[in-house]
Amino acid sequence: MSHLLEEVSRDHFPYPPARPEEIDEFEQRVGWRLDPELRAFYLHCNGAELFERLPEAPYLLLPLSQIVRARVAILGKRNDDDEHGPASMYAICDVQDSNYVLVDVSHQENGRYPIVDGYHEMFPNPDYCKQIASSFSEFLAGALRSTGRQFWLKQYTK
Repeated sequence: MSHLLEEVSRDHFPYPPARPEEIDEFEQRVGWRLDPELRAFYLHCNGAELFERLPEAPYLLLPLSQIVRARVAILGKRNDDDEHGPASMYAICDVQDSNYVLVDVSHQENGRYPIVDGYHEMFPNPDYCKQIASSFSEFLAGALRSTGRQFWLKQYTK
């Protein structure tokens, strides 16, 4: 994870680190704890713009203050109920055009939360909103290698 964080700092546009008390406040607000990789990321930088600055950044890794349930990020505040998607999915990365990358906090794999495609037009249909990485570090590595493209979409075009 440390080499990925170094690359974010060296080649992209990281925000200042989150303070430990900001992480505590976030975890109290959402009711779940960051896994070790997410915690390391937010202690390193509280969000980042990858490849370009906003508004052109193809990846905006959201600061803690902007992380909300996926159904709220994608569908709006009035849709914050189980009919509009699981309460366990949170938007952690804005990838433009109302699409997001999500973390599924309903379960962990090897102590890490899986990462899911938050495809706006089909959310929360699991046939379209599939797992794209088994961990945040796997997602971040793919994003950094992507040259700004949504690297996981190639798997759906077969």
